[in-house]
Amino acid sequence: MERIDVALIGAGRMGQVHGTNAATHPALRLKYVVDPRPEAAAAMAGRFDAQVAPLEQALADPSVAGVLVCSSTDQHLQHALAAVRAGKAVFCEKPIDLDLDKVRGAAPEFAGARFQLGFNRRFDPHFRALRQRLLGGEIGVLETLHIVNHDPAAPPPGFVPTSGGLFKDFTIHDLDMARWLLGEEPSEVFALASCLVDPEIGRLGDVDTARTLLRTPSGRLCVISNTRRSGYGYDQRIEACGSGGMLAAGNVQADTVLALTDGGTAGAPIQPDFPRRYGEAYRLQLDHFASVLRGQAQPQVGYADGIAALVLAEACQQSVRSGAPVFL
Repeated sequence: MERIDVALIGAGRMGQVHGTNAATHPALRLKYVVDPRPEAAAAMAGRFDAQVAPLEQALADPSVAGVLVCSSTDQHLQHALAAVRAGKAVFCEKPIDLDLDKVRGAAPEFAGARFQLGFNRRFDPHFRALRQRLLGGEIGVLETLHIVNHDPAAPPPGFVPTSGGLFKDFTIHDLDMARWLLGEEPSEVFALASCLVDPEIGRLGDVDTARTLLRTPSGRLCVISNTRRSGYGYDQRIEACGSGGMLAAGNVQADTVLALTDGGTAGAPIQPDFPRRYGEAYRLQLDHFASVLRGQAQPQVGYADGIAALVLAEACQQSVRSGAPVFL
């Protein structure tokens, strides 16, 4: 199989994940690494025999078919636009931007573009199996969802001011999952939030603990549980209740061995962080992008999904401020 050249914009935390998956994919070749930090770019490029280059050089190269946008959140839209204008297929980390008006305003430029947004949890094998069985009618008609997304520990305070806040940085994954599973767009949002984990997060104007309730036009309900500190690992669970039963996707443990002794029952801990919990989802996500580049598929998660999730995240923030439901 002839490998397709791609460029990586951003060699930070998510760039390390997606860049590594692209470089090790049998259908892709990481040709360029673009990052304003020379040491970070050189380290990433050196691992995979790629070139460090300015953005203009990478986008001007006709051999580059795809661009992975993994830059800082405030640069996602700018870099994705530049790549689309250069005629490249784009994989972009979420969110597209923190400003909903900017995202909506740029939408016409993405019409017809090959644009895939990085909502990786749609590619998680456990959650995909739950959805397939849900769509297959195994539990009848869906009535309620319960989504749990608990971080093991709070991020460093320096992350908070540029993150977009809990709802746009963290809960946005759950809002996308709710849309994907409910089968209807939520029409009502009610959220409560507190700062219970780290007072510094509150001082910086954010929250670290939230409960969000979504309701669809038909009355389906979804509850989302978020905290920046679980104390026991990266807690990722979904329960779907229907007219004929329940489907549940539980936590992934390091192994499935149970020890049963007179002291009780003990098992392995759950995965400690998102790179290990969602490692397979990230690989499958890039595999799908490779299929898009080969012309074998259309992006399963697109620009419109990014807008819809951002609308819900802003509704959560508005609800917290007002103490009232937000109707969409």
